[in-house]
Amino acid sequence: MIRALLPAAFAALMSLPAAAQDRPTYGPRLEGYDYPHPVRVHAFDSQRQPLEMTYMDVAPTGPANGRTAVLLHGKNFCAATWAPTIAVLAEAGFRVVAVDQIGFCKASKPTGYQFSLPQLAANTKGLLDALGVEKAVVIGHSMGGMLGARFAIQHPEAVERLVLVNPIGLEDWQAEGVPYATLDAAFAGERRTTFDSIKAYQRRFYYDGDWRPEYDAPVEMLAGLYAGPGGEIVAWNQAQTSDMIFTQPVVHEFDRINAPTTLIIGGTDRTAPGANRAPEAVQARLGLYPQLGRRTAEAIPNARLVLFDDLGHAPQTEDPDRFHQALLEALAEPEG
Repeated sequence: MIRALLPAAFAALMSLPAAAQDRPTYGPRLEGYDYPHPVRVHAFDSQRQPLEMTYMDVAPTGPANGRTAVLLHGKNFCAATWAPTIAVLAEAGFRVVAVDQIGFCKASKPTGYQFSLPQLAANTKGLLDALGVEKAVVIGHSMGGMLGARFAIQHPEAVERLVLVNPIGLEDWQAEGVPYATLDAAFAGERRTTFDSIKAYQRRFYYDGDWRPEYDAPVEMLAGLYAGPGGEIVAWNQAQTSDMIFTQPVVHEFDRINAPTTLIIGGTDRTAPGANRAPEAVQARLGLYPQLGRRTAEAIPNARLVLFDDLGHAPQTEDPDRFHQALLEALAEPEG
């Protein structure tokens, strides 16, 4: 029986595009993918099980300023994708802690975990406590921005300054009319994830229909997780965190953020999780980042907006020089 199947399997493999056959695959904890700095482990117990967050702790390469910057990744990103920003911040004198949250990248992939933004915020606070970091600049991108907002609300004493880079969650998609998707449906969708599907999504919503060769590397990293031997648990955790994002809005609590906040927004971004499930009339009013950025800057008591009209969901990738200049200017501002 096995011999009978081999010719068909070989024919199917040969029918794949050459690029698909050559794509790397990684273990469930991103084994086989090298980070730009040593990866450290924060072991702790949560929800009756031992878990491990992973992180990079990078010392200043320029004159130390005594400040710590904490980098929070997005759902489709990892701590490693912050590499250029880590280098810029370290040169500016910051100690930089770039975190992989539970369920993502090199961190644990639990089979049973109640994912919530407050839980991930508590996990992050536990890591910072273990590192002796009492107060930090918190910089979050995409889902990491949503988490950064929750962290600032939940642990205001630990946040010196907050920077939100194209954060998701600037609107309540469910309240706007986006239908709920069950975890089973979300899992089935995640299991169909490929390099091409990730690229198509990001090209449409992140980069305004544009694509450059340098965008391939982070997509390959993510696709390699789905295609690897841990693809099932990776997809399950991604489905769980999609549910977390959709059902736990932070937008209604922006007035509770006390930290000085800078919103860095790429205006061509159209990211709106779940919008594809909504009627066209609902889709048309979602993910309008110039409007969302202005509205959020008004809602957060001590906030300012930096709007790049010509950039999308990841301005740090599209135009690193302009992004990093804006970031350093934001961090140099006096408090208050």
